[in-house]
Amino acid sequence: MKSVRHGAILALSCGLGLVSPAWADDCANRGQLDDAYCDANKDLVADVPAKTRDPSVIVFAYTPVEDPAVYENAFKPFTSYLAKCTGKRVVYYPVQSNSAEIEAMRSGRLTVAGFSTGPLGFAVNMAGAIPFAAKGTEKGAEGYNLIVVVKASSPYKTLADLKGKRVAHTAPSSNSGNLAPKALFPEQGLKPGEDYALVYSGGHDKSALGVGTGDYDAAPVASDVFYRMVARGTIKGDDYRVIYTSEKFPSSGFAYAHDLKPELAETLKQCFYDFRFPPEMVKDFEGDDRFAPITYLKDWAVVRKVAEDSGTPYNKAAYAREAAREAEAARKKAEGAGKP
Repeated sequence: MKSVRHGAILALSCGLGLVSPAWADDCANRGQLDDAYCDANKDLVADVPAKTRDPSVIVFAYTPVEDPAVYENAFKPFTSYLAKCTGKRVVYYPVQSNSAEIEAMRSGRLTVAGFSTGPLGFAVNMAGAIPFAAKGTEKGAEGYNLIVVVKASSPYKTLADLKGKRVAHTAPSSNSGNLAPKALFPEQGLKPGEDYALVYSGGHDKSALGVGTGDYDAAPVASDVFYRMVARGTIKGDDYRVIYTSEKFPSSGFAYAHDLKPELAETLKQCFYDFRFPPEMVKDFEGDDRFAPITYLKDWAVVRKVAEDSGTPYNKAAYAREAAREAEAARKKAEGAGKP
């Protein structure tokens, strides 16, 4: 497993170093994008390169905020529609971590994918992802809140009550699971990393389940994931109490690879916008019934601010740390699974 882990990190490091000299020299503006990309029009996302691609198979993925199998089934009606709409075979690619999803986009293995709110910034800057849609309704893209859950039987009523307790964050790149708490909790009298030690659960579902079993005293999680777990019966809502609710953040964003042939990119966008969720998807996604248009420049402004304010900008160094952390967590999980 050690060689696999080191190989993955080496591949990531080499991938982040791949730069087209001509492209780099000709780039008038790059902003926070990796050296492999350019942003001449200053819309914060990668420009279309001179060489584009038109893959025969569309590879689709969705953020690993829960078990990938859950979302493969949830998106089945859409991926079946997408195949008919584009006239191409569509394959669902189950990713196990945020960095794995981002690297799959960067390496060209992913055509279009849904990224969690926080990691979307890394997908844009490190992988050339172009966000264009989010789940929503006729009113537009929907959002979610950062909520902090505790056991209903616990004595905790406010964030300040959690000093010295075991509070689970999800992952370093997560908006609601880590970055937003670091930016927002201090004004509520609680400083993550100082008033309590940071413990990463590996996912919103794992954090919520851990609070229910008593492994954690509290956890900041995304409201949509939490209430979806309640609706599915994965957890019992009455077993929990919400002691904090933030303002609304944009939900997961769908993005296509920057180097797709422009005609294919436009077809993908239109297919997303024209699709209406069947009843089973409306239920799975808590009332959302369509994909609404978004832009990274406008709709993710608040998320970028949280990332900057929390000291975790969407740059190469921060991404490399997150990828290494996820690789280490995967190694430990594999070792644990192998023990009798």
